[in-house]
Amino acid sequence: MTFADLFEEATTAILSNKTRSGLTVLGIVIGIASVIAMVSIGEGTSNTIQTSIQSLGSNLVMVSPGAQRTQGFGASEGRGSAQTLTLADSDAIKQNISLATAVAPQTGSRYQITAKGTNTNTTVNGVTADYATVRNVVVENGSFISDQNNGKVAVLGPTTSDDLFGTGADPVGQIIRIKGIEFKVIGVTKSKGTSMAGSQDDVIYVPLKVAQQVLTGNDKISVINIEAVDPKSMAELQQDITDLLLARHHITDSTKADFSILNMNDVIQTASTMTQTLTILLASIAGISLVVGGIGIMNMMLTSVTERTREIGLRKAIGAKNNDINFQFLSESIILTFVGGIIGILLGSAIALAISKLGSIQTKISPLSILLAFGVSSLVGIVFGYYPAKRAASLNPIEALRYE
Repeated sequence: MTFADLFEEATTAILSNKTRSGLTVLGIVIGIASVIAMVSIGEGTSNTIQTSIQSLGSNLVMVSPGAQRTQGFGASEGRGSAQTLTLADSDAIKQNISLATAVAPQTGSRYQITAKGTNTNTTVNGVTADYATVRNVVVENGSFISDQNNGKVAVLGPTTSDDLFGTGADPVGQIIRIKGIEFKVIGVTKSKGTSMAGSQDDVIYVPLKVAQQVLTGNDKISVINIEAVDPKSMAELQQDITDLLLARHHITDSTKADFSILNMNDVIQTASTMTQTLTILLASIAGISLVVGGIGIMNMMLTSVTERTREIGLRKAIGAKNNDINFQFLSESIILTFVGGIIGILLGSAIALAISKLGSIQTKISPLSILLAFGVSSLVGIVFGYYPAKRAASLNPIEALRYE
């Protein structure tokens, strides 16, 4: 029997009972579509989390005041209001640690901001010029804080700019008031969206020294942002910073450190592991429907074998070999899963794209997931079609011809 004959026979048999074949294919369609949609959601979530973390800064290590404790993603976090870091600590890191390419001290707190009859409550960060480099801040209009600019100037995040001056307005050159003190707007940053630290657009940047002198009234800083030479050196950099600050703060027991260090590389790796586990879990749950679809194919093929017992006997009586019968029924099973796989891939991709368009979750359709889904569907056709095909091929022609 040629391939063309085999395909024609299988197609004819499938189309002879369209309703049953359609319902059988539907099980495979739902299984494949579920796998692709779930994997796309998992991949998209993973990318969103990683992008969000990386938007905080590349090769970033953050030192915060307060005793170390574990918080989310296995990261360490300070005690919030503790004040144990000073500008001198930041300068010491910059001068003594060669693995740090840039050091940007920061102090921040929330204040009521007013401008031209409008007001908002937002975070005001006192920063240096290196902050833009370390934390990936890009100015869309105007300029950022510079080391030469120590006057009462401010750079607005896009959300703060819209709140104070309206959407699309150019606030550069305008005056805002922080705690009743006038600051001149010199720039507006590009949108960075929301990260694990919250909105990165609802913020105001002012020179660090000005913030310490007129806003906080002390020399304490809330965060020291350090950029490592490369990702491989981040662990060593973290250890060097720990040793330096322990010595400066006269602490001999590292478990009693009055500061905490957050290594973004570790956070990204931990987040990636979690999202990969989530993706595998989602795919496994969706894969159950594929098994159910495979059982549906087996059930249909066994029913078909029973209904066509006399046909099988007649074919064998006129010379059909066991392999011919075997391949005939197996090809029917494979065609069903192949058609179901194609429709499932299209449906799953459409579902993933629709979810992204709705904006609730950003999905990513991976070519690997499509190949995997297609491969699994083919495997399902072979595995669940083998037994019915084998059963049909093993029928005794005489017994088959007698079957009523």
